[in-house]
Amino acid sequence: MKNIYIKSCCVLFAAFLVSAAKALGQEKSDTLVNVAFRTVAKEDLLGGVSTVNVSDLLKKNYSTNSLGNLQSLIGGYANNNIWGQAALVLIDGVPRRAADVRLTEVESITVLKSADAVALYGSNGSKGAILITTKRGSIGALKIDVRANTGLFIPKSYPKYLNAADYKTFYNEALANDGITTGGYPQAEIDITRAGTSPFRYADIDFFSSDYLKKTYSRSDITTEIAGGNEFARYYTNIGLNSNNSLVNYGEQKKNRDFGFNVRGNVDMNISKWLTASANAVANLNDNYVGRGDFWGASATIPPNFNRFSPLFPIDAIDVNSPNYNQIIEIARNSNHIIDGQYLLGALSNVRTNVFSDMLAAGYIKTKSRTFLYNINAKADLGVLTKGLSFTTGTSLDYNSVYSEAYLLEYATYEPIWTTVNGRDVITDFGGPQQGVKQYGIDRNSIVENVGRSVYTQTMSFKSQFNYGRTFANDHNVAATLMGWWFTSQNSGDINNGGGTYQPLKNTNLGFQAGYNFRKKYYLDFSGALVHSAKLPPSKRNGISPTVTAGWRLSDEGFFKKNLSFFNNLKLTSSYASLKQDLDITGTRFGATGAVDYYLYETFFTNRTPTAGYYQWRDGAAGAGGNTTRSVGGGNPDLTFVKRNEFRVGLEGSMSKNLITFDANYFSQITDGLLAQQGSDPFPSYFTGQGDFRPWLNYGKQKRTGVDFALNLNKKIGEVQYSLGMTGLFYNSKILRLNETPTETYLARTNRPLDNFFGYVAEGLFQNQAEITNSPAQQFGGTLRPGDIKYKDINGDGVINDRDQIDLGHNGFASSPFNYGVNVTVKWKRLTMFALGSGNAGAIAFKSGSYYWPSATGKYSVEVLNRWTPATAASATYPRLSTNSTANNYRNSTYWMYKTNRFNLDRVQFTYDFNDDILKKSFVHGLSIYVQGDNLLVVAKERRLLETNIGSPPQTRFLNLGVRTSF
Repeated sequence: MKNIYIKSCCVLFAAFLVSAAKALGQEKSDTLVNVAFRTVAKEDLLGGVSTVNVSDLLKKNYSTNSLGNLQSLIGGYANNNIWGQAALVLIDGVPRRAADVRLTEVESITVLKSADAVALYGSNGSKGAILITTKRGSIGALKIDVRANTGLFIPKSYPKYLNAADYKTFYNEALANDGITTGGYPQAEIDITRAGTSPFRYADIDFFSSDYLKKTYSRSDITTEIAGGNEFARYYTNIGLNSNNSLVNYGEQKKNRDFGFNVRGNVDMNISKWLTASANAVANLNDNYVGRGDFWGASATIPPNFNRFSPLFPIDAIDVNSPNYNQIIEIARNSNHIIDGQYLLGALSNVRTNVFSDMLAAGYIKTKSRTFLYNINAKADLGVLTKGLSFTTGTSLDYNSVYSEAYLLEYATYEPIWTTVNGRDVITDFGGPQQGVKQYGIDRNSIVENVGRSVYTQTMSFKSQFNYGRTFANDHNVAATLMGWWFTSQNSGDINNGGGTYQPLKNTNLGFQAGYNFRKKYYLDFSGALVHSAKLPPSKRNGISPTVTAGWRLSDEGFFKKNLSFFNNLKLTSSYASLKQDLDITGTRFGATGAVDYYLYETFFTNRTPTAGYYQWRDGAAGAGGNTTRSVGGGNPDLTFVKRNEFRVGLEGSMSKNLITFDANYFSQITDGLLAQQGSDPFPSYFTGQGDFRPWLNYGKQKRTGVDFALNLNKKIGEVQYSLGMTGLFYNSKILRLNETPTETYLARTNRPLDNFFGYVAEGLFQNQAEITNSPAQQFGGTLRPGDIKYKDINGDGVINDRDQIDLGHNGFASSPFNYGVNVTVKWKRLTMFALGSGNAGAIAFKSGSYYWPSATGKYSVEVLNRWTPATAASATYPRLSTNSTANNYRNSTYWMYKTNRFNLDRVQFTYDFNDDILKKSFVHGLSIYVQGDNLLVVAKERRLLETNIGSPPQTRFLNLGVRTSF
């Protein structure tokens, strides 16, 4: 009996330890929604809040990204922003990164959009919040779910560049256009390059060929979920492994790989009839291995002739008849890096290493990320004091570290001296002491790995709250919360990663919420916070953030039921809020390095070089002048909070027995008191220069307005059940007050959108010198020639300069003027099809960067095929080529402008659920198999441009096969 007892205790203790690896929260039904510090019945939400039941979604939609494709499910969410602003992410109530949790671990996601919904989170939640709630255990027998996936990433497209022969030809043309007669390529060399008869002397490198890249790369993962429990304790555990390689198939980067392991568990315990507790713990371990060499960056910058040399050259090309043959061979054979037994690493005197030699010989970097998350919570039912009263408290402690183990080798490269002998290109004696091969650097061996990057983050939080909820006389429902919340996050790193920071990120606030509804028909809610900020002067560190919200369920009114009975539900809500925040209390001291968040209200001086002032009259200086103390910012004892004042109106409802459901919000939001250092107005010019005496002021003011919506149609016809959902956001913004002194009134940013793009109006290409002579002078540098871009003189002053720009449109950095998403589910018997799409419209961008704007000797893309020449003057769509007059042409203008309107087919998944009767005699209780495609299609006028990455790994489609089973 004693042994049985001991074994039972061990089993329970083991279950506690395993499940102590997961997150917080009780399992919620569809009728309860997690909001700030509490749960609310879905029917009692007062707008500005959207939720996704992820646990149900995972049955038809597999993903690893916890916030992936949220735009297709939630109205108002776009570009990872809520209503155009970056939101606070909380996992089980604790500020954490969305990457700290995988979607398989998540029960639900709640997006708090409106100011009244986030008030209790104080300053750091003032731009919106995303609540990720992880799964919990439930009463029942042990249940094990296993999900396994494997798939392929297939590149969509690569940039298209000219080959080496065409590059040399076009470069010669660019020189000729500039009137330069030296530095070009002989025609004989171009012909040999084109023929490919001497590839090691005249290189022709295609970065995107099979010499360096695979056609696909793979990803696999497996997840095991274990859950169960009884009325005394419930547990849930999630254990996952994932691994993927990469496209690169050259040198040490053949071994590129990511590996991840995660374990998350939770325990919920009933300690007594009035006391419950939960404990959560998480461990995420991620390892990345990558060979040295910036392959993708080099692919966008190094021309195909590899800057006039080859990254490799063959040893057998060394001329045996060279008088220094033996010495040359000796040098070659002593190299530590004879590639494939026959090649040496090439170089030039001014290019002694390159991306390929780094990939072959320089070593590797192993980056290790370790995340440990822990939180514990307790809840006491205080109904013995008064019915409906409870107390909750919790604390958390998170650690995240990122460090690298780097293996770095010095290596030798060689510059071969090529000569044509008897029609064959060989490496010969060049004369003098060079002995045919010039060596740069030295081969060195090492058995030591060094610690490279090192970054560490620690986050702690604590909360306590009283909750009260009760119904009186069956009609009067009241709820209240009194809470306190504190968290702090401290970062530190090595000298190359920010070093140590004295001031951590902090949030401290008290909050109060009181709500009342009568028969769930008339609602009134007040929420507010007392916010504290250490960024402000001592007398200004506390602020109050009040909000008030009202709701009216029209569908419960008699007149409404009588005339509009097809509405099952229709609720109108409205709110006003004035939130105080210090998120935007940040700036850069003039002459200092980096951003400064604290003590901007104080006068600041420095005598540290190089930010110290230099004065000719410095006393005691040895000679004329020297560095001395100077001011880098004046003080402002009245610096105060930034305010978010917001008015919102919402409408939600359902029709025809929930055939159609909808939710919409209009919001008007003003952010006032953004920091600015004023220019000469109101301060005189001598406040700047050698020193800066200007204080930071709460001067800036912005406005954001918009309408978000979510519409769903649900229908069943025979054995086919389908649903169609559409979400969207109409968004606009305006600068109401800005520190600016525009040289022309039309250049003012005030009263324009926050994301406006200014640029020039292009009037085509100059066709001849006479047109240039008779046009306003364009003052951008270089000599204008036919084939250059002609710009419009906006102000009519006879010259074209920075005063001739106009507002060209939105860039959509926070949100395009219109964003939308769609989701479709069709189920027939045991087969389910699920699809997600998203899109945006109304924003613009410019064709720029090295692909469209190559440097003097940079890489030429296929875009230059349509360049201007006298022969193509009538049809050219690209300016003339040039090596020294690109300043005029390479400017944001209507010439390069395009619309970013697009629709993305983000995901299609087919899932088949096997009949349980087939499995009833086995230990398997459920089995599903699914195939999935991600990032399948882009519909856009500029599709190829939008699907092509320059200088980074390509965009990919992902094809996945998965299986899910339960035991």
